[in-house]
Amino acid sequence: MKADRIIPILRIFDYQKTKEFYVDWLGFEIVWEHYFAENTPVYMEVKRENIIFHLSEHHGDGTPGTRVAIWGEGVPQYHKELIDKKYKYNRP
Repeated sequence: MKADRIIPILRIFDYQKTKEFYVDWLGFEIVWEHYFAENTPVYMEVKRENIIFHLSEHHGDGTPGTRVAIWGEGVPQYHKELIDKKYKYNRP
């Protein structure tokens, strides 16, 4: 078997904090969002270059505290970019 891609599903609890963290701080873009109806949990996809995550407010999707390892180039530059943003809740 050869997988084309693997997309982790990560649990989220607060839409605004999720946008603040993944979009404003980590630099991802929201590709799409899905709601079954008004006032229901969101299921969404975010992407930064070739890294894709699915984020879900649905009970049972993902597990709080999950970790994802990503290998690649440019880590020192990305680290500096994150530090320079002075994000209140996480300074790697």
